[in-house]
Amino acid sequence: MTESVNNELRIAVIGAGPAGVYSSDIFLRQLKKLGEELGLGTKARIDLFEKLPVPFGLVRYGVAPDHPSIKFIASALEKTLDNPDIHLYCDVEFGKDVTLEDLLARYDAVLFATGAVKDKPLNLPGADLDGVYGAAKFVEWYDGYPTGAREWPLTAENVAVIGGGNVAMDVARELMRNADDLKAKTDIPDNVYEGIGQNKARVLHLFIRRGVAQAKFSVQELREMEKLPGVQLIINEDDFDLDDETIEVAGKDKLTRQMVEELFAVREMAEDMEDDGDVDFEGNPADRKYYIHFNSAPTEILGEDGKVKAIRVERTETGADGKMHRTGEFTDYPVEAVYHAIGYKPAEAPGIAYDEHGAHLANANGDGRITTEAEGGEVRDRLYATGWAKRGPVGLIGSTKSDALAIVTNMLEDLAKAAEGGRVAEDRDPESIDRLLAERGVKPIDFAGWKKVDAFERAEGAKEGREHKKVIEPDQMRELALA
Repeated sequence: MTESVNNELRIAVIGAGPAGVYSSDIFLRQLKKLGEELGLGTKARIDLFEKLPVPFGLVRYGVAPDHPSIKFIASALEKTLDNPDIHLYCDVEFGKDVTLEDLLARYDAVLFATGAVKDKPLNLPGADLDGVYGAAKFVEWYDGYPTGAREWPLTAENVAVIGGGNVAMDVARELMRNADDLKAKTDIPDNVYEGIGQNKARVLHLFIRRGVAQAKFSVQELREMEKLPGVQLIINEDDFDLDDETIEVAGKDKLTRQMVEELFAVREMAEDMEDDGDVDFEGNPADRKYYIHFNSAPTEILGEDGKVKAIRVERTETGADGKMHRTGEFTDYPVEAVYHAIGYKPAEAPGIAYDEHGAHLANANGDGRITTEAEGGEVRDRLYATGWAKRGPVGLIGSTKSDALAIVTNMLEDLAKAAEGGRVAEDRDPESIDRLLAERGVKPIDFAGWKKVDAFERAEGAKEGREHKKVIEPDQMRELALA
């Protein structure tokens, strides 16, 4: 073992989604740039632990498969992982296969980038009826999550989606999708293709509690909604009657202004679709209707014999300041299924305090330094959080990069202050973690193993004239990766 290898900084990152991969990349770049000046040297080994058998987290399993930008993001993440200073350990679960004590003995710092896989609960009467689904479970199904459902009940002809963000848009779009169109453009597995092919949904209602200027959609999401074959978009004209103050406030933020402009384009498109005889975006007869309701707050899910039969919605008013007021006007919409996409709850980590109010790991003033408790806790040495684990389930994949830079800056600052230039882990043997996992019967999947899975998925896709076809069974992934 050379002295340089033994003496490099050693960092453990928990979670190989965008937050973990970006942070690993940025750490190595910033260390190269600032390491000498900070007295840290310029070399580090980063070990990236992922509980799933494959990397990429949210990009592979949290975003609808028909996002055109996803394959570019996945490709960029893969290039980052193909770095000799980053070591991938998939199929290794923190808290089960390795503990915090194991890591602190072997690494100078531990960074949590654990993301989110659970829905926030829908606190409405009737939320427990048969036919009410959280978006996270549905997303797991259509994205082929290793431990997700393999079948989905798509028997409802009338469905409601609750939510004013991008996940709600993803769910609504997949519920209105044509299976052949989706298969041709994406990596969906056979069970999802077959499930969507049997989807009975013909009418969809998307309910957004606040107004046009307060929605949280990206322009890309709206443009994808506009181009659904066989789907007629229907809006309420009154929702677009914005006062001058609301327009002025919306215009101050570039992204909000762009979203509102795109929504007005959607309004024009919806009017044209109706005027042309209830057609889709290409002028073909539409066999599905997609209603977009702003200023509409669901208050109750109505049932019969334990099953969903309608959703009760209260009309709201939203001021320029974004504050919502209820009007007392209610409408019942007949639906047989309700999907709620009202936010995710980021994962907890064994041994780390959790901020229930902010829905993230407890950290000091949002700076990513892990604390002993959510309110007024003391900073714990060598422990950090980034991405949704740090700030809760807000922001797009892109905002994860700026987050990572801020956390890495804090990590380097702390390492520079620590004794011996931040090299504080007692066990500095880079092979120590491999021996520990082997002793416990854990067989990690490394980057080369992931490449085998990826090659198989590409070969399977090529047989059908597709770029990629997703493997979904964890045992098959392991078999391919460890062969």
